[in-house]
Amino acid sequence: MQRLYKKWFSSCLQKEMELLAFGHTGTPVILFPTRTAHFYDYENWKIIDAMGDKIKNGQLHVFCVDSNDSESFYAKIPADEKIEKHLQYEQYILTEVLPFIKTLNKNKAIIAAGCSLGGYHAVNIAFKYPKRFAKVVGMSSRYDLTLSSHKFPDLMGGVVNEGVYFNMPSMFIPNLTDTTILRALRKMKIVFAIGNEDPFFENNVQLYNALIDKNIHPEIHVWNEEAHRPRHWRQMVKLYL
Repeated sequence: MQRLYKKWFSSCLQKEMELLAFGHTGTPVILFPTRTAHFYDYENWKIIDAMGDKIKNGQLHVFCVDSNDSESFYAKIPADEKIEKHLQYEQYILTEVLPFIKTLNKNKAIIAAGCSLGGYHAVNIAFKYPKRFAKVVGMSSRYDLTLSSHKFPDLMGGVVNEGVYFNMPSMFIPNLTDTTILRALRKMKIVFAIGNEDPFFENNVQLYNALIDKNIHPEIHVWNEEAHRPRHWRQMVKLYL
């Protein structure tokens, strides 16, 4: 399959950012990495290979972006600064990555997708800017980073303020009344995949039900056990992307 490496200095993040693109045509997919992971991990974990047929035959054009998590959500800084750093990363995606994709692929039906924290990134940006995305796929993810488990801490340190609220989908969706955003979300294909023993299974169900209450009709696919490993994600991308 065609493979492209790209690097440039991000004006939003004030540092060099890298990505890998796989394919030559088809629906563009922005694939967000797992927590503090990198643009090359999905390739190393054979997740790109799992989508190989769809990439080679021109169905999907996959763009693996790098993360900024170590400087935002996983940095030892106050919650407000974490959100500020996250919003800078969000602008990097919207104002730098999306325009770059359009130089290679004119298809307007862009997919946002990711596993673990990458699924949060995909769903959060797609729900905030639904006119920019036709589909979103969150795999093994949590959609409220103030929730915690024995392996995943509350990334906001107990803080819930306006900045946190408007970047946690399972917080802001239940109270969403903006008719323009709701209309766009109803047009979007929304897919959640989660293990029934995942610590954030209930969070996925909560968000699913909140969307149903808004007359938005997502899919939720429940896997056995925790299903939070690359071997599971290799199967999920085949089914849901």
